[in-house]
Amino acid sequence: MRTTLFAASALALAIAAPSVHAHQAGDIIVRAGAVTVQTHESTSGVKGDRGTLGTLGNLRGKTTIDNDTQLGLNFAYMITDQWGVELLAATPFKHTAKIKNTGSIADGKLGSFKHLPPTLSAVYYPLNSNSAFKPYVGAGINYTWFFDESLSSSAKAPGRDFTSLNINNSWGWAAQVGADYMLTDNIMLNGQVRYIDIDTTAYASHKTLGRAKVNVDVKPWVYMLGLGYKF
Repeated sequence: MRTTLFAASALALAIAAPSVHAHQAGDIIVRAGAVTVQTHESTSGVKGDRGTLGTLGNLRGKTTIDNDTQLGLNFAYMITDQWGVELLAATPFKHTAKIKNTGSIADGKLGSFKHLPPTLSAVYYPLNSNSAFKPYVGAGINYTWFFDESLSSSAKAPGRDFTSLNINNSWGWAAQVGADYMLTDNIMLNGQVRYIDIDTTAYASHKTLGRAKVNVDVKPWVYMLGLGYKF
């Protein structure tokens, strides 16, 4: 009886397992899903370049940035059966920036901004087989474009007196691990984790201090889970 049940279970698994081909040179893979940017920022002290308060860095001011989730898009082209190039794109991420440890002068919500982090990577699939599970690793370069910077109403209020917010765009390196699980020969589940080096400088103009500056190393972990299709 046990032998019969085992044989039936094995047959069921064999039927359920997809019969798929390995990724091949010339394949185009398009993936879409939820992508989350989880920030792990470290910042310099907040510094002002003029005014009666001199340098806010003496107060050890720091900037914090919250996380966000958007629609992620992923395009890959297989150059060989195991090597490919991949582009990560997404709808714009929106973050809130806050300042702390500067006393009543600047503490609180500074403002918000959006960014797009297109990332181009070389990817390597070590298992060149017909297995449904296809792990891969990759490394490449990231360009982060910051835009729609805006101050919060509290930052512009009398007593705080900020007048504008600007953030420099950033170049950096990126690394990733991921895996496709083929549901059919063309449709796949995908999961991936990336580390991106984003190093930028933010400027906030102040009526008294002039331009306050803070260097920000964001260094986010980027997580994506979605579906893909192989052409």
